[in-house]
Amino acid sequence: MIDPAVPGKPPARPATGTIVLLTRLARAVYLHSSLDLVGMNLRNMVVLAYLRDHPGVSQQAMTEHLSMDSNTGVLVLNDLEDLEYAERRRDPSDRRRHIVTITDAGLEALERAEAAQGSIEDEILGGLSAGERAQLRRLLVKALEDHDPPGG
Repeated sequence: MIDPAVPGKPPARPATGTIVLLTRLARAVYLHSSLDLVGMNLRNMVVLAYLRDHPGVSQQAMTEHLSMDSNTGVLVLNDLEDLEYAERRRDPSDRRRHIVTITDAGLEALERAEAAQGSIEDEILGGLSAGERAQLRRLLVKALEDHDPPGG
């Protein structure tokens, strides 16, 4: 097929989409993040970071904002409670809700995991300058600010 915009030249293939690229990047991070290196699985790390950044969040809000089904949220929180990294308690104003908090041990474990994650970031994002990495982070934060998960 000939590109009508450029006679005699085949049409350009569409570039790989942003979502596909983000998925590939996330997969690379996942594959490089061993339990031995990071000290915990990535799902636990994501939940602990969320709990640190959203103190006093309800269990339901946490699972919605992290796009987890409620069963997965319960399993992750059970694991984090067994490790003494998080705790759930009844909301005194609504006994049907659980408030989830990160413990001091959870904060320490998260800090260690994030420090270890730095070497993975260096490997995965090694082709970017410090300014480009900062810009990428700002853009990701901006993209996530208005993210409303399904049902959330």
